[in-house]
Amino acid sequence: MGPEWVAIIALMALFVIGTVLPINMGALAYVAAWLVGMYALDLDEKEILAGVSGDLILTLIGVTYLFAIAKNNGTVDLIVSSAVKAVGGRVALIPWVMFFVTALLTAIGAASPAACAIIGPIALGFAGRYRINPLMMGMMVVHGAQAGGFSPISIYGTITNSVMEEAGLPSSEIAVFFASLIVNILLGLALFVVLGGRQLMSRRLDPEDPDTLSDDLHRGGASVQARGTGTIAPTGTQALGVRRDQVLTLIAFVAVAVIALVFDKNIGFVAITAAVILAMLNANEHKDAIKQIAWPTVLLVAGVTTYATVLTTAEAPEFVGKWAAGLGAAAIGALILCYVGGVVSAFASSTALLPVIIPIAVPLIADGGISAAMFVAALAVSSTIVDVSPFSTNGALMLANKPDTIEEPVFYKQILGYAVIVTLVGPLLVWAALVLPGW
Repeated sequence: MGPEWVAIIALMALFVIGTVLPINMGALAYVAAWLVGMYALDLDEKEILAGVSGDLILTLIGVTYLFAIAKNNGTVDLIVSSAVKAVGGRVALIPWVMFFVTALLTAIGAASPAACAIIGPIALGFAGRYRINPLMMGMMVVHGAQAGGFSPISIYGTITNSVMEEAGLPSSEIAVFFASLIVNILLGLALFVVLGGRQLMSRRLDPEDPDTLSDDLHRGGASVQARGTGTIAPTGTQALGVRRDQVLTLIAFVAVAVIALVFDKNIGFVAITAAVILAMLNANEHKDAIKQIAWPTVLLVAGVTTYATVLTTAEAPEFVGKWAAGLGAAAIGALILCYVGGVVSAFASSTALLPVIIPIAVPLIADGGISAAMFVAALAVSSTIVDVSPFSTNGALMLANKPDTIEEPVFYKQILGYAVIVTLVGPLLVWAALVLPGW
């Protein structure tokens, strides 16, 4: 058995074990990288560890540290409350508020599960109170997270763009971002139309209930904390006013985006610098923010990127890519890879999958005449729209925070049914829209 087969089988085992057992896939990936690297490829430990991307790890730490501070000082609550008030209490617009606020959070650097953990309970609280279909509301939050998830300064976007650069593919930051944004907006629109959104258009929030928003925000935060997601309950909704530290945090977000994008500075260094400055201005309040850094995600990405290097050294991506290209049509191989990304990600981590599946596409791009930007966009979108699955973190968060108006088994079946539809149909439609036109 050649080393490429050993690496592929180890990868399959990694995803199976990480799906069946509650073990961080990054830890499993480190074990697989060590065993496959040493005993199948004759690499030493230094060569194996050379695959860790310090730039990517720093970015994960920096942006999640900055976002933790924004949660602590109520800036996230401020964004949500301002958005809901801006729609004038129109019930039909609340699902879209939740969609776009979640998109904004992931676009500025929040991890997708973190954004869903914060907005999900708030959104589903509104759903229960105002008789909005909970499936529509919950899935709007998840699709919102994916809509903003591929911005150039987001976690998904950073991972995707880093992997493309390492694979020698041309940069396509904006193409991937807009592909994900548009696809998820269309899915949100379909949910809105099919699940009763039009019936909400004539309804308004009760103007005689001024504490509604504050109550729902507090209920959402308490729900997150009570259900063990590790997210601190919101603390800045008491007055729903803008405090000095919130203004500074909003300025910090803008500054990070401008410095990273306009001046082309490392987003990890910029974000962690902004976070440290904010922490220094109010050290006692933010002393525990460091604990809220997405350490499991850091381990996940560090381990998987290490194994991805071992996989590349074994020439497994070339092996799979040539097999797909040998099917007679590169477009068919691209479709297969889109489905592989979608099916695997429905049961496993999208963050873990992206560094693995993108390099596999390189032979098809090189030999099949497929646009690198559109193919990577199709892979990225196919691998993330399925995060609505109740087996994924985002889908599970929606299930865990269901409103009292629906029983958990019923809500589980609804989410699962929707996830099956997205997994079966989504990759095909994304492939047809993004890959076929440029083939």
